[in-house]
Formats: sequence, structure tokens, C-alpha cells
Amino acid sequence: AVLVATIRALKYHGGAERKSLHEETLPALRKGMANLEKHLHNIRDHYGLPCVVAINHFALDTEAEIGLLQHKVDELGARAVVAKHWAEGGAGAEDLARAVVTLTELPASNFRYVYEDSATLWEKVTAIATKIYGAGEVTADAKTKAKIGQLQESGYGHFPVCIAKTQYSFSTDPSLRGAPTGHVLNIREVRLSAGAEFVVMVCGDIMTMPGLPKVPAAEVMDLDTDGRVTGLF
Repeated sequence: AVLVATIRALKYHGGAERKSLHEETLPALRKGMANLEKHLHNIRDHYGLPCVVAINHFALDTEAEIGLLQHKVDELGARAVVAKHWAEGGAGAEDLARAVVTLTELPASNFRYVYEDSATLWEKVTAIATKIYGAGEVTADAKTKAKIGQLQESGYGHFPVCIAKTQYSFSTDPSLRGAPTGHVLNIREVRLSAGAEFVVMVCGDIMTMPGLPKVPAAEVMDLDTDGRVTGLF
């Protein structure tokens, strides 16, 4: 697995504010490593996969910050490789590619899932919440619990679970940075994606992406006799 990290994001998780992320802040970076450590723990200990950390480079990243991040990742038993593909194209990702190849040459990984297919929908979301997010409890109101029960009884219990929540925190609260533990994962809505064969648990204040309208815009797009595209606007 490749775990992509930015120094900016880790400093933010360590308490630095957005307006100061361009400044060298080693204490914040050091504190924010808790977030990266949790991701590494999930990948290696819960999924059983070897992992390399890709440092998605920004122009204002300093050598001291890069060095500190690589040192900390090394202490965690992994390797952090700087990737500058945004500026150098393929050449900027060669070191990362070589690191990935090295991982593939290791003995077979001990890959495993966070839950078994045979687990109930409630057991699956609880496994994700407690093992991956570090939550202490999963909650839902009576109506939501009833919907989960109905899906289970209707034969959808073997479907995998997809959790829709904020991307800014392991919790459902985007202001909880780092690697919070003991928080509550509240399921406020359940959606069945029968065609894709998974169940979506909507948690916290999050807006999901809209689906296609009944008449997609593609239906009115065409080429005229001169080869020009029409129907885009």
C-alpha cells in the first residue's frame, strides 16, 4: 500500500492553523505525526499490508520538515519517500516507484479484512468505527436502527459497508484533529446501493455527491457537421 501524506496536512493535525501552514513548524509536524501513525497502524496491523509513505511534496516544504518526517516514519518501521511528480512528471516519482517495487518483492503479505462477510451490517460498521477510526461507540436513532435491521432481514446483510463522513478527522467532527479516540460515530442515515452491492452509512454532517439526473447532459451533446462539439453549455 502507498500512504500519501503532505507536510501541510500533518502540521494542521498537529495544531497549526491553515493560514500558517506555509511556515516551518516542526513542533506541529511532530505532534501531527499521530495521524499518520494511526493510518500506518490501520494498513499494517488491521489489513496486514506492507506500506510505503509517499510525501506529496509542496514547494514550501523545508528540508528540516522533510527530514523530520522521514526520521519519524523510519522509527515506525516504514519508509517515507519524497514525490515531486507535480513538478518533475514521471521522473519525480521514480524513487517512489522503486520503493513500491521493493515492497512487492517481500514475502507474501498477510492481507485480511476488517470484518467477515458473514458479520451483520451493525457488526461491520462497528468494526470499522472501533478498529479503523478509534471510536468508542456507534449510535443511531430508532428509525435508523430499524432501517439497518430491515436491510439485514431483506438479504442485504452480506453487502460490504461504505461509511460517508468528514475526510478531515477520524471522527465525525472535522475539528477533532490528530488521532482522537473514544469518540462516538453516529449514523444518521442509511442508504442501499443495491446495484453496486453495498450499504452506505451516512455519519455526521456530510453532503454526499449527487447522482446523475433523470436526463444526463450527455444526451444533448453532439458534433455538428463542422466537427464542433455542441450541447456543452
